[in-house]
Amino acid sequence: MQDATPNISEDETKKEKTVAEFLTMMDNYAPIIPDAVTDYYLSKSGFDCDDVRIKRLLALATQKFVADIATDAYQYCKVRQSSNRKTGKDRKTVLTMEDLTAALAEYGVNVKKPEYYS
Repeated sequence: MQDATPNISEDETKKEKTVAEFLTMMDNYAPIIPDAVTDYYLSKSGFDCDDVRIKRLLALATQKFVADIATDAYQYCKVRQSSNRKTGKDRKTVLTMEDLTAALAEYGVNVKKPEYYS
């Protein structure tokens, strides 16, 4: 029988190599969110890191989060438009607060209109 411990160290080495390759790729990647914007909000929240790759990784995660919310809101809009289709005309897709609120609720973000808009 073979001992399972060599496989664990091989797996960890492979994971570390993959992470190192990913961080190397982050040197050449420019996320949609500019570095200055990322720096501003990270410093405002108390995050202090000099590694640009980590900051870009956080910007990439933020970009994906925003893109997922936008995609979900778009799907809510399509469902709403298909249920309200009374005329044969194609209507423009418009992001409404109701669609955005429903999409954000899936991610645990609660959005409510201020009372003066109700």
